[in-house]
Amino acid sequence: MIKVVCGIIYNDNKVLICRRKPEKSLGGYWEFPGGKVEENENNEESLIRELKEELEMKVNIESFFKSSEHAYENFTIELIAYVCNFVSSSFKLTDHDRYEWIEPNDLLNWKLAPADIPIAEELIKISKQ
Repeated sequence: MIKVVCGIIYNDNKVLICRRKPEKSLGGYWEFPGGKVEENENNEESLIRELKEELEMKVNIESFFKSSEHAYENFTIELIAYVCNFVSSSFKLTDHDRYEWIEPNDLLNWKLAPADIPIAEELIKISKQ
């Protein structure tokens, strides 16, 4: 089981999704940005590091949101999502080729990575309340 953290990053009531580069694992799929938790890191430290590495981004982590497990063909991940507020970014893309700020209710209209779908569904459910 691979532990992966991701940020549900809000800016003006929209959330950030990023598309994985074609040559990467799950290339072409959209996801909430983040990455693998390294040894000797807690989840929050890992998310801060990954967002800095992948997007040169700073966020404020607000709270744990939800985790989702998904078995891909060659590996299984536990995707751990945190609600974050956007602070700043140069949007220098390393693992992604595009990014979009979208309305939470539109998330399922994008080709999301399978592990991200339960998180998107929960976000949509909450945003309709």
